[in-house]
Amino acid sequence: MNDTSKDKTIDKMKRDQNNHESRLQVVGAMQSLLDQGMTSGKSGNVSMRTAAGMLITPTGVAPADLTPTQIVAMALDGTVEPGQLLPSSEWRMHADIYRNKPGAGAVVHCHSNYATMLACAHRAIPAQHYMVAAAGSDEIPLAEYATFGSQELSDANLAALSNADACLLANHGQLALGEDLVAALALASLVEELAFWYWGVLAIGKPHVLNREQMDEVKELFAGYGQQKPADKR
Repeated sequence: MNDTSKDKTIDKMKRDQNNHESRLQVVGAMQSLLDQGMTSGKSGNVSMRTAAGMLITPTGVAPADLTPTQIVAMALDGTVEPGQLLPSSEWRMHADIYRNKPGAGAVVHCHSNYATMLACAHRAIPAQHYMVAAAGSDEIPLAEYATFGSQELSDANLAALSNADACLLANHGQLALGEDLVAALALASLVEELAFWYWGVLAIGKPHVLNREQMDEVKELFAGYGQQKPADKR
C-alpha cells in the first residue's frame, strides 16, 4: 500500500471512529443478545462492515457496560487507530468474513445455550425443520475446533460458511452473518431456536430429515417470501 492509499484508509477509519449512529447499533446488537439470554458475562462479539473495515465490540467489556465510545474502528488487516480499546480477540473471523463474503454487512458470534451444547457434541443441525433454509443451506454446519482468536479458527469458520450464512463452532458456540445487524441477529436467534428443537428431538428419538428436493423447494419459496420491493419503473 502506497502512502496515498494509507492516508485514505486512515481518513476512513477516523470517520468510522466518529460514526456515533453505527456505534449505537453495535452496542444495541450486543445488548440484544444479553436481553435474549444468548450471551452472558463477557462472552460473544458483534461487528458491522464500514467503508474502512469494520466496527467491532472490544474485548473484556460486559454487554451491559458497553458504550458507543468503546466500540473499536479497525481495518480488515487488524490496523487500529491509537486511543481505542483493544478489539475482540475474535476480530480475525469477522474480518475474514467481510473479505470473503461480499454480501455480509454484519457478524454475530455468541455462546447461546442450545447451539453451544450441540457444538460441544460436534453435531451440525440437519434439515429436520424447513427453517434451516433461512441460513441458505441444507444444514447449519459445524466448523472444526480451533483455539479462540486464532487464524485457524477463522479458516475453519470460512470453510463451514462456504455454502451457509451461519455455523456452529465446535466446542465453542455459534456464528451468524447478515446484510445488516438486524438480519444477523435474527439469524443467530433462529439458529438457537433450531438448536433447541434438534436437542429436543434427540432427547425423544431420531429426527426425520427433509431431503434435498424438499429443501430446494423451500429455498425457492424463501426467495419470493415477504414484502417485495416494487419493480423499477422505466
